[in-house]
Amino acid sequence: MPRILVFQHVAAEPLGTLDPLIRRRGHRIRFVNFERHPDAQPKLERYRGLVVLGGPMNVEDQAERPHLRTELRVIEQALRENKPVLGICLGAQLLAHVLGAPVRKHDQAEIGWYPLELTEAGQADRVMAPLGASTTVFQWHTRSYALPEGTVQLARTSTCEQQAFRYGETAYGVQFHPEVNQPLIERWLRNPDYGDELATAGVPQDDASIRALSASLALPMQRQAEPMFENFLDLIGRPQRRIVMPSREWV
Repeated sequence: MPRILVFQHVAAEPLGTLDPLIRRRGHRIRFVNFERHPDAQPKLERYRGLVVLGGPMNVEDQAERPHLRTELRVIEQALRENKPVLGICLGAQLLAHVLGAPVRKHDQAEIGWYPLELTEAGQADRVMAPLGASTTVFQWHTRSYALPEGTVQLARTSTCEQQAFRYGETAYGVQFHPEVNQPLIERWLRNPDYGDELATAGVPQDDASIRALSASLALPMQRQAEPMFENFLDLIGRPQRRIVMPSREWV
């Protein structure tokens, strides 16, 4: 049975809509929650794929958060062994960092809903193609990465050039949040720390406008993201039999 290793940084940023897709396929998931267990030392050997989620910390916080170094080592190992990797937001920045690209504070934060344009390579990509030539996606980031050498740029926005990239055939980084739905967005808006970041970020959308846009945009994004996630999971492989509720391991 293909097993998937998932790095989670805070409870507020789970797998979101990706979780039920993985469950439905029958994969076994092991969550490593670094908020609860910052000293965890996960081993990649028994896993066929790696998903690295978002979080409020940053790549440069390694001195204060040594688990980031652990994650970087595991990501590097996954790349060496050609195991599929999906990095979302912070996960994409960690992947870019492993590949030698700088990650810095972006000159303009993106929080809320933004038009996304796929490059020609993105439109033809086996994972990203379901998003189409353009769509609207949810963002929550103040850092961004440079395009790593040897990778393929897959998407951009007018306010942040690097939104998605592929390394080789099986490693993907996406700066935006395709895993969110309306309840998860509401959870972030109600989180005091996230609310403070939104209030001071200087972005054109506030909590009221984000809620209004989410009412009409969250479900369409979810419908586009699901086949994108399915295509990524196909890189990991399908279990030989389907299980309604797979067992889950926790660190």
